[in-house]
Amino acid sequence: MPQPSLITYLILYLALHSLLASLPVKAWAQRMFGDSVMRWYRLTYNVLAVVLLAPLPLLLAFLPSTTLYIVPEPWRWVMLGGQGVALMLMLVTLRQTDMGYFLGLAQLRGTSGGTEGLADPSVGDDALIVNGLYAYVRHPLYTFSLLFIWLSPAMTANLLAVFVLFTIYFYIGSIHEEHRLVRVFGETYRAYQRRVPRLFPRLLPRPRHETVR
Repeated sequence: MPQPSLITYLILYLALHSLLASLPVKAWAQRMFGDSVMRWYRLTYNVLAVVLLAPLPLLLAFLPSTTLYIVPEPWRWVMLGGQGVALMLMLVTLRQTDMGYFLGLAQLRGTSGGTEGLADPSVGDDALIVNGLYAYVRHPLYTFSLLFIWLSPAMTANLLAVFVLFTIYFYIGSIHEEHRLVRVFGETYRAYQRRVPRLFPRLLPRPRHETVR
């Protein structure tokens, strides 16, 4: 069984992460501190996310847990190679969507603003990106993150619990993000939803080489 302390910590982390990304909290921050706070919001959000997640590797390393499996060679190397590919595709996704916007640096320079799409990298500079990897799945960053974690060649009860929670969080998060995107882009995004799957690409996808503004 996974450690209860690990599960509690991660649930609290994911709940806070979602809360800070919500429109009501962002609107409250804007009312309390003025419009200028939104220039710092995304960067602060990202830094806080990294800092609060930092204990996770230590918890996984030191909390007792049952080993479920260890994949033997040569399949271990195949899975590690798959993780490498997933990591590269995550970086490609971030480059496609403007790394500066995703990190919150573009907002500081005043080259991007607004409060929509805080947690969704498919939105940058008021543009909905539907080309490249976004022509195959609507949330490629989530897709490749899931591929990366589930290709782990070693699995413990604690690690399995963490991966399951992240999988649920990514799926629920994609639903909330799409509610915001529908509100911003309306029928344009609904058409994109009908055309492109959420997380798992079709065998014969139909890329759309366009950016809708």
